[in-house]
Amino acid sequence: MTTVHVAASGPGTQFLAPNQIVPLLIGATVDEVERELVLQTLARCDGNRTRASRVLGLSVRTLRNKIKLYAASGIEVPAYQD
Repeated sequence: MTTVHVAASGPGTQFLAPNQIVPLLIGATVDEVERELVLQTLARCDGNRTRASRVLGLSVRTLRNKIKLYAASGIEVPAYQD
């Protein structure tokens, strides 16, 4: 399993160009890439599922189902931060 971690946005954060991201993804399955995208989006949204679902273009229900699947697999899911 390949895990791709992208730094959270903030002061001094540098974003990767698409030609830099694609090589990092080669060797990862679509499910792995999707899971990482969901988890990173949740982290950037401070665990706010409604906001993350909007960013991802998913319904809150679909996102909730993905989160349940990840948690059942023992994957740590970012919790809501006040």
